[in-house]
Amino acid sequence: MAAQQTLTDLVTKAMNVTHKAALKVTGGRLGKQVFGMPAVQLHTTGRKSGQRRSVMLTAPIHEPDRIVLIASKGGDDRHPDWYHNVVAHPDVEVTEDGATRPMRARTATPEEKAEMWPAIVAAYKGYAGYQKRTDRDIPVVICEPRT
Repeated sequence: MAAQQTLTDLVTKAMNVTHKAALKVTGGRLGKQVFGMPAVQLHTTGRKSGQRRSVMLTAPIHEPDRIVLIASKGGDDRHPDWYHNVVAHPDVEVTEDGATRPMRARTATPEEKAEMWPAIVAAYKGYAGYQKRTDRDIPVVICEPRT
């Protein structure tokens, strides 16, 4: 199990580094969409370190005043680190198209998740497979502008 967790973590980190590099090298022309969904960079505060952390994520629901992120970690049995950071420090920033804006992140209620889940799976069918692969309830995170 530990070897699988290490492999999952390494693949996730490699994908993030590659995605950030593609955005930088191409001036944002490559990597703005992944699997047909907008890609955003989420900036969190590390729950242990207090340091700024950044991760590239897809947003299956993307509206002017709401960006929805899925803490799937590819169906892994553990929550992604960024999700733990959001729970500890909900004031985040989201960068897209070179613009960064302050937002507040929160875990969707079970009712909100149930309402959004069909649209999330319609945006990317893989999310349904990720949920079937794990016993944990994959959190749906709603980011809204900070006031």
